[in-house]
Amino acid sequence: MTSRERLRRLYCHEEMDRPAAIIRWWGFRDDPSYSELFKLMTEQADWEEPWDPFHLIHGGPEIDWRAVKRSGGGKDHPLKDVNDAEQLLSMPLQEIGGDVSSYFQLERKIGDRGIAIVNLGNNPAGHVASLFGSEKFAILSVDERDMLHALMRHQQDVLLRLVDYLISKGIVYFSIFGQEMIAPPLHGHDDFFDFNVRYDAAIAERIHASGGRLNVHCHGRLKAVMDGFPAIGADVLHCFEAAPMGDVTPAEVKNAWRGRISLEGNIQIADFYEKPPEAIRNQTQALICDCFDDHRGFAVTPTASPFMPGRGRECYPQYLAMLETVKAFNS
Repeated sequence: MTSRERLRRLYCHEEMDRPAAIIRWWGFRDDPSYSELFKLMTEQADWEEPWDPFHLIHGGPEIDWRAVKRSGGGKDHPLKDVNDAEQLLSMPLQEIGGDVSSYFQLERKIGDRGIAIVNLGNNPAGHVASLFGSEKFAILSVDERDMLHALMRHQQDVLLRLVDYLISKGIVYFSIFGQEMIAPPLHGHDDFFDFNVRYDAAIAERIHASGGRLNVHCHGRLKAVMDGFPAIGADVLHCFEAAPMGDVTPAEVKNAWRGRISLEGNIQIADFYEKPPEAIRNQTQALICDCFDDHRGFAVTPTASPFMPGRGRECYPQYLAMLETVKAFNS
């Protein structure tokens, strides 16, 4: 079975020859210490490559999201209060359109090694939470809830029109994130549904109506909101974290979502830098035992992309151990 077919089956909940093995890499690519790992990802693993569509969105506020991310404490978040929000909402709607040929060039480059997946970025709720910062957003969710919903509807409109445009060009695979910003411990079950599910479900429905598939990325403690991801319409979820980073076990998630949501996970990224290859082998074997008893709906992958500059050679043996263990799977 080719990697491309294996990943298609992952997204469609169909029987697979073995679990997929994905080296997630959605960050930097120019560190020479990671050159061998990049080769491993593109030549031996099941390659899932993101494609950024945001050059197709024209107009709207100019926001330096890198500065927002760098600020940490939130001092550089674009919106500070209701007046800022009203000003943003008064701006003309962004236009959607442009060249998508680079997506299909990427798809041809990948070939049978895997799939290209459109990265839609933050969901409407995650987008709005990023505009204010998590602390301010939590306060506004009590004091100015209607305003938050207006902003989310605005961003949902942008994403729906973007999805429609991409679907019209024949694109199938999409990913989205941001749900973790409206989840425990800062927000409860009701907020998860009111802010995440309310807006994301329509996006997933639009994708599914054309035969497309949606990957949802969400860190954190998911036990209290596990019913939210089928309600959203996720086809694949990355990543389901056990304690201490999360609060669900692989077996719990598999049993809860069996046949409905495929799983990508779940080895903590720090373990690839801090633990020996044998520990990664053991974790991989345990995950396969817990999540692949039905021979469908599972990919072994880290919880995040490589993130430590200059340390690619140190973590390479651990990634190789993960990949070799998956490839040695024998039903």
